[in-house]
Amino acid sequence: MNIRAQVSSVFHLDKCIGCHTCSVTCKNIWTDRKGAEYMWWNNVETKPGTGYPTRWEDQEHYRGGWDGEKQPLQLRSGGKGKGLLNLFHNPDLPSMDDYYEPWTYRYQDLFQAGQGSDQPVARSVSMVTGQPMDPQSGPNWDDDLGGSSLYAANDPSLEGLTPDERQQLFATERMAFFYLPRRCNHCLNAACVAGCPSGAIYKRGEDGVVLINQEKCRGWRMCVSACPYKKTYYNWTAGKSEKCISCYPRLESGEMPGCYASCVGRIRYMGVLLYDAAGIAATAGLPPQELAAAQRELILNPHDPAVIAQARRDGIPFPLLEAARQSPVYRFVKEWGLALPLHPEFRTLPMLFYVPPLLPVLAKVEGGVADMAQASFSSLEKARLPLRYLANLFAGGNEQEVEAVYRRLIAVRLQRRADSVGDLSAGEVEQAAAIVAPQVAREIYRMSALSSIKERIVVPPMAREMAIEAHTDPHEHRGANGFGARLAPARRW
Repeated sequence: MNIRAQVSSVFHLDKCIGCHTCSVTCKNIWTDRKGAEYMWWNNVETKPGTGYPTRWEDQEHYRGGWDGEKQPLQLRSGGKGKGLLNLFHNPDLPSMDDYYEPWTYRYQDLFQAGQGSDQPVARSVSMVTGQPMDPQSGPNWDDDLGGSSLYAANDPSLEGLTPDERQQLFATERMAFFYLPRRCNHCLNAACVAGCPSGAIYKRGEDGVVLINQEKCRGWRMCVSACPYKKTYYNWTAGKSEKCISCYPRLESGEMPGCYASCVGRIRYMGVLLYDAAGIAATAGLPPQELAAAQRELILNPHDPAVIAQARRDGIPFPLLEAARQSPVYRFVKEWGLALPLHPEFRTLPMLFYVPPLLPVLAKVEGGVADMAQASFSSLEKARLPLRYLANLFAGGNEQEVEAVYRRLIAVRLQRRADSVGDLSAGEVEQAAAIVAPQVAREIYRMSALSSIKERIVVPPMAREMAIEAHTDPHEHRGANGFGARLAPARRW
């Protein structure tokens, strides 16, 4: 057993309102500069939909992630050797059309327009060429178009759905969609790390954050090909690859990443997970339908004395273990079994998990009046979002995995309705309690709806003493009374 620690996340999709505040925050902090105009390290997609870049999930086209049919695992993109051969021609790279051509507006045309009978307009101008253009796509071009025949109908995750299941999604009067926020998953088996010929991409040992060394990066873009989530980008001005860094300067000073701090819906949870690094290769090589459960098994119990003892022998500091015991991510993923990885069949073992959106409540409409008495609060069979589609997204096609999550979510909903409304029969309540114990249901409800920010975001004390040193004498810290206090030298993990 080789225990390591990973700062991981859970996104609760029932709570996402699609406001894109997280994306705008990230854009203003990290990618508001030349060469990064098209980059959205954090973006929010409408599902079903083609996403950003277009059809990023289609690995038959982009060749990202790992090839599970070969043992040991090999990159679909061919690895470092093939990458060097394809330096001048890489057909697997997304083009600008797959992203979008970034643009701005000639605002001076508005500000300086003379008096006249016509309404002045600000023409859109390409931020690449500087020439006028007519925008045709963007990072959220298909926002809210869940039933669109142009966007939603081309979602790769719709593969395998029956005509009836497609009808559930695309019938106009029953059109349903949800929002999917995405950022770098900081995977355990990161394909971008394996695909970089120059060795510029690495995974930090202390927190698992995947970073790109800008001094070593040669701009060969094999990381862009290898990443199946397309969360590595090429800066066409700097000639370097860039990606989400999980706001690690904020983490190191005890602050949460910017997109977490700005999230309006409070959908984001952050905490530490302990995992057995010795099991990564075996887990990643399993059949697609077994990957979600196997990745959950890879996560270790931070309350287990044997795990704690081994973690200490493997060099994990005590403060990090304490953060792991308080982790909301552990509770959602391992303890409650409510959060699943996005496209585990890519075999990168992503460390960003999602609580699938709970099925919408349906009412029977007669004579233009909705009869809520006929609403189904406990039936998976009448779901507007087909389980097959959700299984393609979050469970490698394993519908039983998604169904188990929904049974638990519905059981919590039933128990909360029994407590607050009291219109359910004793049999229904007992059936729900058999799936999720009442105490656990209350804990899930509290964490989902009532938790404070300190409960949702448990940032480990990563090198905070170093952050103090950056602003003070390393051996002296002046307190509120003005007297100096001696500090122990910084401990580097």
